[in-house]
Amino acid sequence: MTQKALSSNRLAQKIVLCVEDEAPIRDMLRFSLERENYIVQDAENAQQMSQSISQQRPDLILMDWMLPDSSGPQLIKQLRKDSYTRDIPIIMLTAKSDEQEMIKGLDSGADDYISKPVSLKSLNARIKALLRRTEAFSDDELLSYANISLNLASQTLSINNEQIPIAATELKLLKFFMLYPERVFSRSQLLDHVWGQNNFIDERTVDVHILRLRKLLKPNAADHLIKTVRGSGYKLAN
Repeated sequence: MTQKALSSNRLAQKIVLCVEDEAPIRDMLRFSLERENYIVQDAENAQQMSQSISQQRPDLILMDWMLPDSSGPQLIKQLRKDSYTRDIPIIMLTAKSDEQEMIKGLDSGADDYISKPVSLKSLNARIKALLRRTEAFSDDELLSYANISLNLASQTLSINNEQIPIAATELKLLKFFMLYPERVFSRSQLLDHVWGQNNFIDERTVDVHILRLRKLLKPNAADHLIKTVRGSGYKLAN
């Protein structure tokens, strides 16, 4: 293979940053992800994570819940506040498997959540699904509803002409609602259309992201636009 072909192939690869303090787990993830043609970076603590991101912005982050110098949820909140990192898809890895911990992890800003011991097949499927959702925003178009504007080219949300930071999953969810305003969608329909068919995500995840989206819209008095239809699901309506 020529140097040009090698360079082109590398550019096509996605970069995954694994933030995990246990070396055997990092090695296992690296082996699995490199087999799937990802470029893998790793960090065993918050400091190494920051250094890695400053050198090369990853396309996706795998974040352990417990780290020696911080916690996964705390780091995710920090990443979501920074314009450079706020749109990076994040999957949380944790030994905690009860519902409240899942909600806490998602509410911190994670896009997905997987329990240890990690099923590599499931993890790879989730990574591909999450990257597909992120790549879906290549359209050069503007969606508008009421006082909300969504720029799909720049992946930005504006309310009353004020730009609002928004994570990838909430952006995808809001985009879908804005494409089909006034129409009611069940949780399973939202999972299929927003998260992708054959996903491994529980329907309760939809509720968590709806809450996060409303919380995002509330300071600009736009949270009422996301309506709950009892017994049916959710819709965007004025």
